[in-house]
Amino acid sequence: MSRLEWGRFSMKILALMKYGDKAASTRQRLLQYREHFASQGIEVTFSPLLTNEYLERAYGGNTLPFLSILNAYLTRALVLCNASAFDLIWVHCETFPYMPGSLERLSKLSGKPVVYDFDDAIFHQYDMHPNPVVRHVLGSKLQPLMSGSSLCVCGNAYLKAYADNFARRTVIVPTVLDTAVYKPAPKCRNIRGPLTVGWIGSPSTWSFVLPFVPLLQRLAEELDLVIRIVGAGRPSAMPSRFEFLEWAEDREVALIQGMDIGIMPLPDEPWAKGKCGYKLIQYMACGIPVVASPVGVNAHIVDEGINGHLARDDREWEAAIRRLVTSAELRSAMGERGRNKIVADYSLRTHGPRLAAMLRELVGASSS
Repeated sequence: MSRLEWGRFSMKILALMKYGDKAASTRQRLLQYREHFASQGIEVTFSPLLTNEYLERAYGGNTLPFLSILNAYLTRALVLCNASAFDLIWVHCETFPYMPGSLERLSKLSGKPVVYDFDDAIFHQYDMHPNPVVRHVLGSKLQPLMSGSSLCVCGNAYLKAYADNFARRTVIVPTVLDTAVYKPAPKCRNIRGPLTVGWIGSPSTWSFVLPFVPLLQRLAEELDLVIRIVGAGRPSAMPSRFEFLEWAEDREVALIQGMDIGIMPLPDEPWAKGKCGYKLIQYMACGIPVVASPVGVNAHIVDEGINGHLARDDREWEAAIRRLVTSAELRSAMGERGRNKIVADYSLRTHGPRLAAMLRELVGASSS
């Protein structure tokens, strides 16, 4: 229940996310705001639909037993039925994946304002599904959720353009990070030996890198490079000069700081256009120059020739990597400019207060 306590506005938020904290989007779109919100008198209760075990199994090509998933959906419905104790419902991605859009309306059951947040083009999971039945039944399933929300928080312009068709109010809040945590490696880092070209992601996004493996392998052998791959799992065939490292939250920053050049290849496809460029933001926050495909938000994060390079094909990828590998001065200058951009435009310090103010405004308006 909304209330004024000694002149300080205090409120409670129920955050409904698809996955637990193993999912990067859960951490970056929701969990990382917890401390700042608490300092503003905002309490957030996080309620994931599916457990980390589900995600770990999914990365391994498996799934949870049907009864476990059914229980998760029933628990989600029960949580929504008891959501009136909160001041605001914050939905990330969707409330009931692969269920009809009518169920998404349950997020309005409490009568409290609903904020819908998304950082992937998840609508394409339905409206571009290879199965025509799924496209027909679920192609518009997110529209009731967007139209019923008081605010749609979109990770980039591509997502906002879609939400603008249905939502009464939309705003772009990019995926951000804590620039006090993500920062350049200490000067004493040992930079002797081969340079490291790095990528961080998940088994599901590793497919974006696969077409570039032959090029990266050839350049690694010719230019004496190490290709660091974090979070992709262990491939059946290990390319030479590649190191595949397991992702761990407590080592993530150090793994990135150990890179000299960060890469983010993407195919020019609708799903990829909805990506929010988080790995670019991570690299640049750590003062690392980047090479990326000019797809979607990548072209806004990377300023060509200023903080990195945008490369459309193998020829441009090779030229960009060669240019950075052969000039320590260029890597340093681009890294510094990239770091400055992230601090200014993609930091938790900038967007935490902004997001908190928007949520507070919604609750205030609904209470008046």
